Amino acid sequence: MNTHQHSLRDLVEKWLSPTPTTPVRVTRFSRTRDGNRRYVCIEVARPACSVAIVFFRHDDGSWRVFPPRREYPVMTYPEAA
Repeated sequence: MNTHQHSLRDLVEKWLSPTPTTPVRVTRFSRTRDGNRRYVCIEVARPACSVAIVFFRHDDGSWRVFPPRREYPVMTYPEAA
């Protein structure tokens, strides 16, 4: 179990610090081509510039700012007796 799991809302508040005058908005959400994993792009428009962060959903249910590790096929062999 992931003891450091946070909701997407918690991460958006941590990374983008929205306020009533600078609200955030979801600009894109979909699934990745490889692995069919969910992602969400969230943007906040600041006076100086806009900031956007992409959050990725991991297998343990957590949202993170980096994509999950790709899984590659693995070939195993029986151990010698």
